[in-house]
Amino acid sequence: MIRYIAAFPLVMHGLANIGGVVAFLTKSQAGFVDRPWIFCQNVKMHSLIGRIFGLVWLLSVVGLIASGFGIVFQQDWWQTLAILLCAVSLIAIVPWWKSVPPGARFGAIFDVLVIVVLLSSLGQTITNVLR
Repeated sequence: MIRYIAAFPLVMHGLANIGGVVAFLTKSQAGFVDRPWIFCQNVKMHSLIGRIFGLVWLLSVVGLIASGFGIVFQQDWWQTLAILLCAVSLIAIVPWWKSVPPGARFGAIFDVLVIVVLLSSLGQTITNVLR
């Protein structure tokens, strides 16, 4: 039961990132605002760079859900995948900070917390408990 509880936030965060995929790869804005990214005023969500970031969002969706399932099925790789894909999620969110809805900002905080916890000694304890 504890594995399901631990997997739930990662899977839900992955599913929440679908909003970024929809916003950047379709005409629907899914709560996002079509403002330029933080590096240049000419680059917006539906530009080529924006669409590439839509694929980054998609990668974070698939990877975060996979890491959640890795917990459930007691795979050794779930922790590494969770750290990497939380970093990918941050890479998808931060350049578009002015465009993302408030929920995505909370998602960025979640990403940072997961990375910090899993890289700390607490992460090793969590991994041992979930085995």
